[in-house]
Amino acid sequence: MDERQNGEITFRERKRWVLFALPFTFTVYTVGEDLITVSEGFLNKKENDCYMYKVQDVELLESLPQRLFGLGSVRCYTGDTTSPTLLVQNVKNARAIKNFILEASEKARRRRRTMNMLDIGAEEEADDGT
Repeated sequence: MDERQNGEITFRERKRWVLFALPFTFTVYTVGEDLITVSEGFLNKKENDCYMYKVQDVELLESLPQRLFGLGSVRCYTGDTTSPTLLVQNVKNARAIKNFILEASEKARRRRRTMNMLDIGAEEEADDGT
């Protein structure tokens, strides 16, 4: 589902069973401009948030059964301490969600003036004595 609230696009999807794409789970994913929220559970509720500027990379996963029922999963690699990899699993509009997260994370990093530095083997050079 794609909602517009005060000019902000929000994706709110339920985790679904792969078989027949039925939303009979108690996991809800909410993706906004600044935040990704995973709310899960029925009796024992658990909510996990990740700021968009912490998302480093996004991956789209679509198995054959998921493609048959129009579903997909989005894996986010983050700098978050509680969940270094955040999986938005078995949702509709997975490609649109992935693209939105990529663009929103880049915008959030620019707004906060943060940079994502990659490790390109600095330890290996230090070990060689150079």
